Amino acid sequence: MPEAPTIDGGNTVWLLVSTALVLLMTPGLALFYGGLNRSKGVLNMMMMSFSAIGLISVLWWFYGFSVAFGSDVNGLWGDPGAYLGTKTFLAETDLWGATAENPSGIGVPLYVFMAFQMVFAVITVALISGAVSDRTKFAGWLIFAFGWATLVYFPVAHWVWGGGIIGAKIHALDFAGGTAVHINAGAAALALALVLGKRLGWPREGMKPHNIPLVALGAGLLWFGWFGFNAGSELTVDSVAGLAFINTQLATAAAVLGWIAVEWIKDKKPTMVGASSGAVAGLVAITPACGFIAPWAAVLLGIVAGVVCALAISLKYKLGYDDSLDVVGVHFVGGWIGSLWLGLFATNSVNAAITDVVGASDGLFYGGGVTQLGRQALGGLIVTVWSFAVAYALALAIEKTIGFRVTAEAEVEGVDIAEHAESAYDLSPTTGSAGGGAFAMAGLTPGAAKPASQEAPASAAAPVDEKVAG
Repeated sequence: MPEAPTIDGGNTVWLLVSTALVLLMTPGLALFYGGLNRSKGVLNMMMMSFSAIGLISVLWWFYGFSVAFGSDVNGLWGDPGAYLGTKTFLAETDLWGATAENPSGIGVPLYVFMAFQMVFAVITVALISGAVSDRTKFAGWLIFAFGWATLVYFPVAHWVWGGGIIGAKIHALDFAGGTAVHINAGAAALALALVLGKRLGWPREGMKPHNIPLVALGAGLLWFGWFGFNAGSELTVDSVAGLAFINTQLATAAAVLGWIAVEWIKDKKPTMVGASSGAVAGLVAITPACGFIAPWAAVLLGIVAGVVCALAISLKYKLGYDDSLDVVGVHFVGGWIGSLWLGLFATNSVNAAITDVVGASDGLFYGGGVTQLGRQALGGLIVTVWSFAVAYALALAIEKTIGFRVTAEAEVEGVDIAEHAESAYDLSPTTGSAGGGAFAMAGLTPGAAKPASQEAPASAAAPVDEKVAG
């Protein structure tokens, strides 16, 4: 006779901690993207991440979790009414994975698992925003986020993890989100960049990161939070969680080295932006593979991801799409690398769930042939096509109705001022007096006449406004 339902304290605490870590990744992403952006659009960039926390959290609670993890209906979505937000789940039997034979499941309350998956949905939507910085209406972004989460992320999460076509029928592997998160978001980012078009002046004008310390801080927070993302996806405290943890660290560290090596060879100078971007590329690539490969394969994966993603970011110049912050080059390409890596290096010797739970096979280099490689490719292709198509259609519909892109005047002035009536950096005098504030520190006195000997020629250009200079 089965024992009474029992909460596993260790598993529950680990998943609560992991949920908090993954939530921290979205503010970390806001800092990472914000620092990479020009100063006149940094707040709009960060607002897109923070608004995703608000909007997607509520949608996930109300119906998203049901669509993703409700009982499978047809391989495409779960029962929308299974965990509808109007219901409560506080009974002692409301444990995730509970069955008649195992009433405790994994010993984690349903709401804890719901919250853990909620923050995955949040950051997946936020990732897309980096492709369209400096030119996006905030209202258009909110409508897009609502539509894309509903039509793409929630169903895709079901396809991959909830008993849908990719995980349960194709048997493609995805430990923590290479397909469901990164390929998914990267394909949507490409669609948005194509619909919204290029920023004014791109690529003729240099549009460099305005605050590299913010980039490094954001990358550090992403790296920290990613341990919850990857190791937390095991859902239990066991040796596979430890494997996912060490693989996450090793692949990320190796990707930093791979990216800066490319910079050193190409440009003779390794950069902080490159090291930060390399870390994110490594984190992306190891996400689908962290619990399914050996540590040596994780190191090799990190090096490959760092090198290939460092080269892939130049594709936008060759193909002519303005992916502002390289979401396609890092997340789409990195997600594909990590997913296909499983077709080469996945092994039951480190995780028996590959065969026992998912019904997948060992990778090519572990005697499994090309079967799993084909499954990984098919799963990624399905998500790429669906995400791109829906994102393109949504973006086009928004652009043709309320408008998705800001006006040229607003883009020149700065999208922060135009959309939010605020600026990240106030360079006006702090005291209101003629000789105070930033002007005084610069040795300037606004409005004061210069000595005749220092008068600039009449033909000299006027100082460029801070908002325009970006």
